[in-house]
Amino acid sequence: MASEALKIQDPPAGTRAAVDGGRRGVITLARHGEPALSRRIKLDAAGYRRWWALYEEGGLLQGQIPPRHLQATAEAAGVIVASTRRRSIETAQAVACGRAFSQDPLFIEAPLPPPSWPSAFKFSPRAWGVIARLWWWFFDHNEGQESRAEAQVRAEEAARLLDGLAENGQDVLVLAHGFFNTMIGIELKELGWRCVKDQGFKYWSARSFERV
Repeated sequence: MASEALKIQDPPAGTRAAVDGGRRGVITLARHGEPALSRRIKLDAAGYRRWWALYEEGGLLQGQIPPRHLQATAEAAGVIVASTRRRSIETAQAVACGRAFSQDPLFIEAPLPPPSWPSAFKFSPRAWGVIARLWWWFFDHNEGQESRAEAQVRAEEAARLLDGLAENGQDVLVLAHGFFNTMIGIELKELGWRCVKDQGFKYWSARSFERV
């Protein structure tokens, strides 16, 4: 499933390269910027399905300035990769400052189908996101989309790919999605990586990992 564009290569000049010392590059998993879709509404389950479909298709809210720390991480990275979702691609464009980056469906967000509750139950998209994630995680409610087990296999594949890309000392930056990034982080820890910086789950936030 991984993109053919993501090849393990020698780190470019000016980036962190610790091949001689045997150290691997840093892996940073960053969440995309704020999408151009309001959360200040109340929806029933059917309405949230429609809202999520728009969220998956849409891009970023205009006028955002990426945080300097993320731009600096992009400048130091030997590899930058985005998921194939528009909000992820636009985030990569904002922080890469004209540098080339790869796009890979391996890093898209895990699905968020809500439970089919009666229309009397109306919540904000934020609340529905929590509900849907709990139903997906604990009850495997996927409505024919990717299951938790399938997503975990994908997260393992993503972690192995990033581990390989960082092996020769180049830093790797992933600009993707909040929850699936978390799943990748869990798998990186299984491979011997540790989180050395954790900015939480807000838009533009990042977690950085170093090999133990």
